[in-house]
Order: sequence, then C-alpha cells, then structure tokens
Amino acid sequence: MVVLGYPDTTHVRVEHMVHHTEAVARGARETWIVADLPAKSYATPEMALESSRRLMDAGADAVKMEGGRECLPMIETLRGAGVPLVGHLGMLPQRVIEEGGYRIKGKSDPEASSLIEDARILDEMGVSAIVLELVHPPLAQQITSELAAPTIGIGSGPDCDGQILVLHDVIGLSPWFRPRFARARADVAGSISSAVREFVADIRSHAP
Repeated sequence: MVVLGYPDTTHVRVEHMVHHTEAVARGARETWIVADLPAKSYATPEMALESSRRLMDAGADAVKMEGGRECLPMIETLRGAGVPLVGHLGMLPQRVIEEGGYRIKGKSDPEASSLIEDARILDEMGVSAIVLELVHPPLAQQITSELAAPTIGIGSGPDCDGQILVLHDVIGLSPWFRPRFARARADVAGSISSAVREFVADIRSHAP
C-alpha cells in the first residue's frame, strides 16, 4: 500500500510480497522477518500453505495472517506444517472496505468479548505473537496480561508487549496522511522538498 501507491492493502498480491520480502531479506540478514499474507491469499488451507511457502522461500522467518477463529483451518494447516505464524486482531486493514473504514475495535462488550476469545484461540494455537491494531487500549492491556504470546500494538495504547509503526509515519515521509495515533519524529518530506527546490533553483540559475 505505502510503497506501491495503492489506496489500501486489498490490492496487494503474493507476487508483491515475495518481491518485498526478498528485498528486505537481502538487507536485514540478522533480523527476524515477518511477511504479511495478502488479502485473498489464504482463503483455503491449501492456499494459505502455498502462499506461506512462497514467502518463506523469499526469506521470511514467519508469516502474518489477519483474523481470528474464522481462520482456524488455515492456522491449523500452517502450524501443522511448521510455519511460524503471527496473528493480527482488531482493525484488519484487509477488510477495510467491507468494514467501511478504520475505527477503534473493542469498545462494546460484545466486540471486546469476541476479540478476547479470538486472542485466546490464537494463543492456544501457538502463534509467535499477535498484532493488536486499533484495539481499545484498556482491552489491549487486558489481552496482553492474559496471553502467553507477546502482543504488538499499533494504535492500541502503551501496554502491549511491543509497538510497531509504519516507517513513513515515524519519519514524516507522507505528510498528506498520518494516523491520529502516530507522532512523526522527523520531517523527512520537508527536507526532501527543500532539497529538490534548491536543486531546481540552481539548475535554472546555471549554478555549479
């Protein structure tokens, strides 16, 4: 989505993720690499296993799958095949169209109960970690305290075991879009724009 200019993640294909994973693996030789299974690439257990194998062959150490109990057949197949898996609950970017946008999850009691149950299922299945995206912070704290698997928060408050943020949001590379929960630590977009304007001015003035 960020690198290829798509409006959301639903357009990303396995071929894109293979390319990206290979590139990351070449440059991050001592880093644990988790590659996202794109939307529609794990609709069946067989598809999930084939897609995961392609990403693992490209250099991933684990794959990430969005969803809870509805993904249980796919999760069982991957775990049975020895594929390390990271879960993803809360706001699911691959379902943003059907859900009508991005919003905090788990504020209501039924939604919170469903998220807790999904988290427990993933934990019992032996996932390596669970990403909690835009989960109501008190609920994210509760889930974190109850699970053996570490939680990785994104916009879910400070009480998850770890935190993740899109690099572009951290360094201020895309000022036209920034999540409300993200604070830019730099203004890289401003520096790039300034450098390009200076270059253009020098060329037009024939400066060396």
